[in-house]
Amino acid sequence: MTKEEFYSFFKKIPKTELHIHIEAVISRDSIKKLYLKKNGKEFSAAEMKKLFDYEDLNGFIAAFLQVQDLFTSVDDFDLVFSDLEQYIIDNGISHMEAFFAPSAFLKKGFDYGEMMANFEKNVAKIKKETGVTVWLLCDVSRTFGMENAMQNLDRVLAAKSPSVIGIGLGGAESKGPCKDFGPVYEKAIKNGLRVVAHAGEDVGPESIWDAINILHAERIGHGITAIQDEKLMDELTKTQLPLEVSPTSNVFTKKIVKKFEDHPIRAFFDHGMMVTVNTDDPLFFKVSLLDEYWNLYKKLHFSKKELKQLILNSFASSFLSDGEKAAFAESVEKAWKDSK
Repeated sequence: MTKEEFYSFFKKIPKTELHIHIEAVISRDSIKKLYLKKNGKEFSAAEMKKLFDYEDLNGFIAAFLQVQDLFTSVDDFDLVFSDLEQYIIDNGISHMEAFFAPSAFLKKGFDYGEMMANFEKNVAKIKKETGVTVWLLCDVSRTFGMENAMQNLDRVLAAKSPSVIGIGLGGAESKGPCKDFGPVYEKAIKNGLRVVAHAGEDVGPESIWDAINILHAERIGHGITAIQDEKLMDELTKTQLPLEVSPTSNVFTKKIVKKFEDHPIRAFFDHGMMVTVNTDDPLFFKVSLLDEYWNLYKKLHFSKKELKQLILNSFASSFLSDGEKAAFAESVEKAWKDSK
């Protein structure tokens, strides 16, 4: 199958993405608009090149924060959601569960309630224009400490935004261990929120164990250092706790995986673990969801049948109802049959 044939086929198959940060779906054109609005001058090619010049996870996070710093008003999020809608269309996505990180914007003086009003408006617009549901998870952020994370949780609980279904824990994993955020997650669970956590991206398998045992996370973001702990791999196979794997992101940060061909997603899948495929930050890692499936096909020798199972895994691992999951699974099978 040629690359063109592959993309044409898989674009027609309903897909979901469960680990993607909305601010990182923004396009370079939108970054230029934000820069012009904030600074009154054009964003040079040299500045754009410098923005995306990083070699590790902490460097990427610094660039991520730089992009967030370009926002000057809540309505700037209209650009983010416009780019998100185009991304959804381009990749044939039928449902999305995406992270947003409010901390940097709140520190700039943005009002959380106004942000949520903007998000709800844009999520409704995407649903109306594409039929795609976008649910949001608030990244309470390990970067700014436990007290800030608790404040973010309290904002989520107070706002009661229909599209915000739960919380996640992103940011620099080495600087904010999962074990420090137990009280935040305990409160979130008591209040009926869904809970996920980045773990095992930049730190060893002990981080994943803590996400499971202390945070009671329902999905693990990345989780690639599970490859260092066979007991953990066996546990993940037994429980079928989903991993939100973002292969290109993991290769780009070079902490655990140096090249795509060495990514542990192949070993995880063969071990029977519940793995899903995601992009994390499309803008920063220059990758789309279709690109990720192509890379798995070309570089890790996943068969088309195995890729279909990964797509089904993602729907099964979502926070959709059982009935919705079954309906999407049926739509995948139908589109697969019709596209042959």
